[in-house]
Amino acid sequence: MGISTDGSTPDNSAMLDVKSTTKGFLPPRMTTAQRDLISSPATGLTIYNTTKNCNETYNGSSWVGNTHYIGESYGGIVFCIYDSGQHGLIAATADQSSGIQWYNGIYRITGTSGDGLNAGAMNTAMIVATQMAGNQNGSFAAKICADYSVIVGGVTYGDWYLPSIYELNLLYQQKAVVGGLANSFYWSSSEGSDNTAWLQSFSNGDQAFGSKASTVYVRAIRAF
Repeated sequence: MGISTDGSTPDNSAMLDVKSTTKGFLPPRMTTAQRDLISSPATGLTIYNTTKNCNETYNGSSWVGNTHYIGESYGGIVFCIYDSGQHGLIAATADQSSGIQWYNGIYRITGTSGDGLNAGAMNTAMIVATQMAGNQNGSFAAKICADYSVIVGGVTYGDWYLPSIYELNLLYQQKAVVGGLANSFYWSSSEGSDNTAWLQSFSNGDQAFGSKASTVYVRAIRAF
């Protein structure tokens, strides 16, 4: 069956083919609470969730959105979205350390002055490569993030990194949503000098340089 404003023939593969160049298709709109009251939803059932502001489809076991949102559980907790919810940043559900140094025992320039979205991933790789050259057995902020891995719903998420100072500030802004973050300083992957790196207070949001030898909290993030 077809509904059309131009008299065109409906597609044979569709039970219903709606065609228009001036209007769209409007699925049922409801809150998450209302959605959860649907009894035995069919696989493929689609609604617009007004709580999350996105379309959702039931995949046979759970409701899946076509966009992501802050606070979503997605191998961690989504704390930043962009590109209309198609991409963003995810924080691990717990700290990777409550006190670990930034360096690996030797003060040196790692060249990780990168900042902004996704800069932490490159910074982390550079820090690990530079720091491990002198001590293969050491443990430090960037390495414990790079080594972190979690399995959720049978999916392994292993591409974690130490956030840039810009990304760390985005995490601070959503600390209440993410949860479990201490009112203390957290390391970023953004370097200041051979013996300092940027850190941020999750008590008041202040950013400052700290000695790479200081033991500071760490929370890994990843991008999607």
